[in-house]
Amino acid sequence: MRPEALLHPTPAGLFCPIGRFYVDPVRPVERALITHGHSDHARSGHGHVLATRQTLDIMRIRYGEDFCNSEQAAEFGEKIDVNGVRVSFHPAGHVLGSAQIAIERDGLRIVVSGDYKRGVDPTCAPFVPVACDIFITEATFGLPVFHHPDPKEEVGKLFTSIEQFPERSHLVGAYALGKAQRVIRLIRDCGYDKPIFIHGALAKLCDYYVSQGIDLGEIRPATVEKSNPEAFKGAVIVGPPSAFQERWARRFNEPMICFASGWMMVRQRAKQGGVELPLVISDHCDWPELLDTINEIKPAEVWVTHGREEALVRWCELQGIPARPLHLVGYEDEGD
Repeated sequence: MRPEALLHPTPAGLFCPIGRFYVDPVRPVERALITHGHSDHARSGHGHVLATRQTLDIMRIRYGEDFCNSEQAAEFGEKIDVNGVRVSFHPAGHVLGSAQIAIERDGLRIVVSGDYKRGVDPTCAPFVPVACDIFITEATFGLPVFHHPDPKEEVGKLFTSIEQFPERSHLVGAYALGKAQRVIRLIRDCGYDKPIFIHGALAKLCDYYVSQGIDLGEIRPATVEKSNPEAFKGAVIVGPPSAFQERWARRFNEPMICFASGWMMVRQRAKQGGVELPLVISDHCDWPELLDTINEIKPAEVWVTHGREEALVRWCELQGIPARPLHLVGYEDEGD
């Protein structure tokens, strides 16, 4: 079977014509398989959604009870028949519930990795390499310049700043799903046991992580209106980056604006965002991890999507691995 007969890109997303389903479609479709809960991959309005239980729960938190007409939960490793195509979900290590999706028919296996990372992260199941004929990889940080540092060293920079500026509130920008909870857990794992304050937009997802056994320590709402701003001197406050451009952020004590993202390696991005303390903490693979993953899986072919596609395609070709860019649109960097 030609791989394109099993899975190919369309304007709506990756489509399996035999199984009559899409993977992470960018518009409402009748049947969708979803890799994880970030809004550029998991949209509402589909007829039927197949995903991990945690991803379905996260979609319900973000979009409401009627996010789809019907749903089906997949366990990691479970074989599921979808109109004659066998699919299975495997940990991707990106955020809670995130999965790679293996699609099989007539001896051909394609793995759609979605977004993934290889670093240690106690807030989600670690990435599991899945043998396949074709590996579809993201390339968010698919350039040789991207080498992410140890995230605990980045948290150490936050601690140093708190010691140097004990009168200032340290506002850490982190995306609501995955990054915020990972940053809070990293701060805890580095020995910080004081309360951590959060923006209200993070509350439901943090509560869900806790319900799934992820220990985030003492979390308090960062509600300045009902509190003495002096109470936030030297405090760590985590919120969505968008909130830091609002009046909410200016109510704290001389706020130190921090941002946890792989993009903080790019100084211009930090400068443009008014970030004083960039923290290079990513939920995606850096360049060496992308190469190591391909070498470990040893697929016969690699398809590259949403990111810096051309550099990774070229590297594969130099290694003698057939590769092609998919040029999918509609996928941003919410989980960077």
